Amino acid sequence: MLKKPKFKICRRLGPGVYDQCQTPKYSGSSGQFSRVGARRPKALSEYGTQLLEKQKIRFSYGLTERQLSNYVKKAVARKGGEAAERFYQELESRLDNVIYRLGLVPTRRAGRQAVSHGHFTVNGKRVTVPSYSVRPGDVIRVREGSKSKKIFEGIAEKLKEYNFPSWALFDPEKMEGQVKAPPEKVETFLDLDAVLEFYSR
Repeated sequence: MLKKPKFKICRRLGPGVYDQCQTPKYSGSSGQFSRVGARRPKALSEYGTQLLEKQKIRFSYGLTERQLSNYVKKAVARKGGEAAERFYQELESRLDNVIYRLGLVPTRRAGRQAVSHGHFTVNGKRVTVPSYSVRPGDVIRVREGSKSKKIFEGIAEKLKEYNFPSWALFDPEKMEGQVKAPPEKVETFLDLDAVLEFYSR
């Protein structure tokens, strides 16, 4: 879905959009744009700022415009708590994101591929839809037939020092985890309220 070079997108939207852009290689390449005589970027209008924030979320989570719009509608329609909090929980509850947060894959894009290839089960049922919404109490397992795949090679050792999110647990030995509570916000570079305002126009 993402056809533009990742570094180009990161220069426009910020390094937090992709993990690959939080590297020395990205830092070095982005420095060329701060050279003497370079044009200063124009100040964004309110609409421009909101559009930029929308794009950050869309590319960070690998969503289509329709998917993002639907998440916003769902968050606004639900009762209880703030809309921004509900919106974030909807995004973070995607199965591809959950296995990314558990350290089982290096990026969300890898998470989408792993789920699509049928490597995971939720509550004992094989799930191949990356956008599948995981809820508190759900048990996520690496499918028995997938444990020997290269993608999970040495995963138990890799996760020994991994800091799991406060809202989920994972047992590397059993290759299974559980979502304990609704996701808590950890992405500080995303302005969720700006995105909600963009869609409320």
